[in-house]
Amino acid sequence: MTAVDLRPYRPETAGGPSPAGVPHPLGAIADATGTNFSVFSQDAEAVELLLFDPERPDRLTASVPLDPRLNKSFHFWHARVEGVGAGTPYGYRVTGPRSPRPGHRFDPGKVLLDPYARAVWSDAFDRVAACRPGDNLDGSLRGVVVDLDAYDWAGDTPPRRPMNETVVYELHVGGFTRSASSGVTHPGTFAGLTEKIPYLVDLGVTAVELMPVAAFDHREPLRRHPVTGAALTNYWGYDPYALFAPHPAYAVPGQRPDAVVDEFRDMVKALHRAGIEVILDVVFNHTGEGNHLGPALSLKGFANDVYYLGGGDPEWSYIDYSGCGNTLNVNHPITTQLVVDCLTYWAREMHVDGFRFDEASILTRGQDGSPLPYPPAVWRIEMSESLAGVKLIAEAWDAGGLYDVGRFPDRWAQWNGPFRDDVRRFLRGDGGMVGALACRLSGSADIFEPVAEQPTNAVNFITAHDGFTLRDLVSYDYKHNEANGEDNRDGLDENYSWNCGTEGPSEDPGIRRTRMRQMKNAMAVLLLSQGVPMLVAGDERGRTQSGNNNAYCQDNELSWIDWADDAESTELRRFVREMIRMRRENPALHRRHYVDPDGAATRTTFSWHGCELGRPGWADPQARSLAVTLRHHTESAGDQSPADLHLIFNAYWEELSFDLPEAPSGSAWLRVVDTGRPAPYDVVPAGRAPGHTGSVRVGPRSTVVLRLAGKEAGQ
Repeated sequence: MTAVDLRPYRPETAGGPSPAGVPHPLGAIADATGTNFSVFSQDAEAVELLLFDPERPDRLTASVPLDPRLNKSFHFWHARVEGVGAGTPYGYRVTGPRSPRPGHRFDPGKVLLDPYARAVWSDAFDRVAACRPGDNLDGSLRGVVVDLDAYDWAGDTPPRRPMNETVVYELHVGGFTRSASSGVTHPGTFAGLTEKIPYLVDLGVTAVELMPVAAFDHREPLRRHPVTGAALTNYWGYDPYALFAPHPAYAVPGQRPDAVVDEFRDMVKALHRAGIEVILDVVFNHTGEGNHLGPALSLKGFANDVYYLGGGDPEWSYIDYSGCGNTLNVNHPITTQLVVDCLTYWAREMHVDGFRFDEASILTRGQDGSPLPYPPAVWRIEMSESLAGVKLIAEAWDAGGLYDVGRFPDRWAQWNGPFRDDVRRFLRGDGGMVGALACRLSGSADIFEPVAEQPTNAVNFITAHDGFTLRDLVSYDYKHNEANGEDNRDGLDENYSWNCGTEGPSEDPGIRRTRMRQMKNAMAVLLLSQGVPMLVAGDERGRTQSGNNNAYCQDNELSWIDWADDAESTELRRFVREMIRMRRENPALHRRHYVDPDGAATRTTFSWHGCELGRPGWADPQARSLAVTLRHHTESAGDQSPADLHLIFNAYWEELSFDLPEAPSGSAWLRVVDTGRPAPYDVVPAGRAPGHTGSVRVGPRSTVVLRLAGKEAGQ
């Protein structure tokens, strides 16, 4: 190994920076002549920096013991090494007291990953060696030094699209293009997603929400498929081990380990050029280190008792509010700083436009696990100037039972769980749901308005990565998770779904037509509601997971997007595309306020009806239909916004007649959407839409949109 000189810096004899280095910023920060390394370890007694060969990351080239008199400031260990630059793999060994009672998990044999590593080399990672005590040099993860300033952003400008104009598209980077049917050059990578940007533009979505892209152990063996015997692994990525580093497996194979950083940036830059924002699904509630039996990869070996919640017995048990073995101690000052630094890095250096926080309620928990009235982590993020321009979205619940929808600060949008459940129940035909549907259509004011928030705080969804796909929602009454090898015990039991007459696939033409109509109904409700709509990749194509509502371990065709087109996928995709276009062109469908301010140039009003005008049937337990008139008023001269809309949602199993508001002389209500009609008559341009006055008949389990237009508009 190469010797590294870390003798004290003498300014009268040396011409360069001090080899002692500096404690901030944390991580490995390269410049033109060398790299500064810094890590936090409060109770460490000794720290050793390991450097590896950039051309052969498996080969250790230098071991640098850090002198606490020279290379330690307070709780930070640091060193500057000249001649070390981008592409250099590195790691740490940390020695300290090993006493379970205070929560120490020091192991001087373990090679640890820098919590601030910007890239990771994981080719030789041995999970078993990381789980047992002692040396794991040959099978360890290594951070990789990254030169962040060398990349040319070519004038990249974030779209900064207003939240009320946003349409989110949730996708898994690997599964989006991993199927051979995707036709991309590099399937399952950031580059593969980049190749599919024209598809996203055609669909009309404005933001992609990427399921976790921070480095995780995608080869983690969970169990075997009960039928095929194939390995089931960590597919979704909700067990990160390097929060700052893009997942190595999403890089084009054969590149240097730090190349993934530029490939991620290339993807972001290309999406921005297409007008599409990038939102990352981030996991700050737990890590992939698991409980006391899990691997020691990073945080455990530096400051286990600081980074994790635990204690209470001689073995210092991990507290598990995440359902994944451990819980990050997010509101400890050091962990809070880690989270804010991480978000700032992704926003500043990687040009990310927003973040969706997995199990965000954990961010509100204190040292003892109790929810805090003003959790430091949440409010540091809320008030950070560095994050002022990014979108913040909370999954406002956790596995420990906290449910905080409507309780996050003003800037935070939140996954609207009640929207999912209420809309599903209405669409499957449950009686007495019209009041709940009205609340969801109008932006869930019952949840968000009491805390002075806006419709844009509600991220509406009917499906998400966990749960049924849209096709499965209309094809299965029960979950079918046998392929996960857990005897169908995992996943939600109550899905508020309806199989339309038979469980699973069907060749019956009537059942298939009903399922198509129900999928269109769901997409129509989603895109006609106030708030921020979120679609799941593949739902617009009718993707199925064969009834599996928890495909977290299925890195195979069950989860991958099938890009082969057939008549049904083409029909549904066209419908979704046209509904997104309709939403974009109608400002009444994406208002910014529940109550428009006095003197506002525009305002939107709602009038609720049932089959009879003004009688929505709020108190009728058998009511299964609802209508609403949206009037968008504007005072601007020469206004070109579309005319008023009348929306009808019939979840009843028979055709019903609905009274229409009186149309002005020379005008009519044009039926521009009717999910009960086959394509291409399900969505038609206003110029070819049939006109109605007085009343309109709406087919069973159908959604109709009528637009008020007159002769003066040329229609």
